[in-house]
Amino acid sequence: DMNEIFNRASVRVFKDAPVEKEKIEMLLKAAMQAPSAGNQRPWEFIVVEDKKTLEQLSETDPYAKFVAKVPAAIVALGNTDEMRFPEHWEQDLGAACENILLEAVSQDLGAVWLGVAPLKERMDHITKVFDLPDNIRPYAIIPFGYAKRPYEVEERYDAGRVHFEKYTQK
Repeated sequence: DMNEIFNRASVRVFKDAPVEKEKIEMLLKAAMQAPSAGNQRPWEFIVVEDKKTLEQLSETDPYAKFVAKVPAAIVALGNTDEMRFPEHWEQDLGAACENILLEAVSQDLGAVWLGVAPLKERMDHITKVFDLPDNIRPYAIIPFGYAKRPYEVEERYDAGRVHFEKYTQK
């Protein structure tokens, strides 16, 4: 069963402890196992553990301030050279990021998805931090680590949002 789906929560506060390399590699393997349009797999990832770089990432937008204090983050990127179906690159990266979040639960880690694309200011900031070439588009930042405290997982199912056979107004 897929308990990872039902045990996932957005975790922003972590213990001051490094994450084992094997666990980081599992997050990346999970990311690259994602479905992608025409199997184009346009993803690239930067693993960040350096405090100075994490501080720079924390300046991406007001919601990213806490990134200065996390043990690690993965920056998800799209490589336009690998895009045979460029209109779908964000869906491809979205699937990869969701896989990272689910694998984090499986590895007893906490994580959170910070959206970057398609907001130009955020994309520009990350491009500057890493001096990215023109063919590399920042998509998201996923901070992760060992959760500092237990977190509540809310039940989100809403039968009122499900329609059968046709859409009916509420």
